[in-house]
Amino acid sequence: MLTVAIQMDPIEKIDIGGDSTFALALEAQARGHSLIYYGPRELSFRDGKVTALARPLSVRAVKGDHFTLGAPAVTDLSTTDVVLMRQDPPFDMAYITATHILERIHPKTLVVNDPASVRNAPEKIFVTQFEGLMPPTLITSDRGEIASFRAEHKDIIVKPLYGNGGAGVFRIRQDDENLGSLLEMFTQFYREPVIVQRYVPEVRKGDKRIILVDGEFAGAINRVPAAGEARSNMHVGGRAEATTLTTREEEICATIGPELKRLGLIFTGIDVIGDYLTEINVTSPTGIHEVKRFGGPDIAKLIWDAIERRKKV
Repeated sequence: MLTVAIQMDPIEKIDIGGDSTFALALEAQARGHSLIYYGPRELSFRDGKVTALARPLSVRAVKGDHFTLGAPAVTDLSTTDVVLMRQDPPFDMAYITATHILERIHPKTLVVNDPASVRNAPEKIFVTQFEGLMPPTLITSDRGEIASFRAEHKDIIVKPLYGNGGAGVFRIRQDDENLGSLLEMFTQFYREPVIVQRYVPEVRKGDKRIILVDGEFAGAINRVPAAGEARSNMHVGGRAEATTLTTREEEICATIGPELKRLGLIFTGIDVIGDYLTEINVTSPTGIHEVKRFGGPDIAKLIWDAIERRKKV
């Protein structure tokens, strides 16, 4: 039996029908592992020790009554077997600091995903490591470079470099006069560069979420954007549907899989539009429920199989 600490956002606010962390907690509990829960603000480093104000956790698949917490206690996380780092982005300095702290106990305590690899793999930048897989892409704060990129590719997508969940994603067509105002707004809200990509029209057929477990393909769903919407994220109206992998998508998985495994990125979700890989999600990937709902494998089981192999359970 393993002692599993789950670092996540408030458990009382999650949607148990769609939350991947909850699926992982249910599976861990079903295997006899003991669970403790804490939020990222309850993580501390003091005198060489990584601790958290954690509570014993039990979970159940009952909407509105899905968890019970015990009394809080300061817990030395080096005495646990596994830490699931599962809070949602933004990938900001608070997130980065948490990876530095958890790195102090890894790999004796297995942190999933590897905190150093998470820190070094920002989701929209990490993908640039794999040449030939992305659509034409520009990362910059230079408006001249952005204007030149737009002049070349006509129809573009502009989004925050460290955004998530489809927030702040804009499609700018050749005749759109709003690019200047948009960049001014981005400058006010973000210090970081923006990412600009050539619009891939195949997104109308879907943005495929492919899940890899320890570098191996585990399952996929297709997310089709709603009419009049450039984003396919489920919470902005995207529709999930069953899918299979194309030959190109199999090639993408085969190309990136060994590196994901080497880096200790046990649970990753990649996004593919047409023939292009657009993101590699390593912070808090989702999609477990949707894959299972459409007849795919129980990915929570596959993830725990991978974790238990590493812990030699």
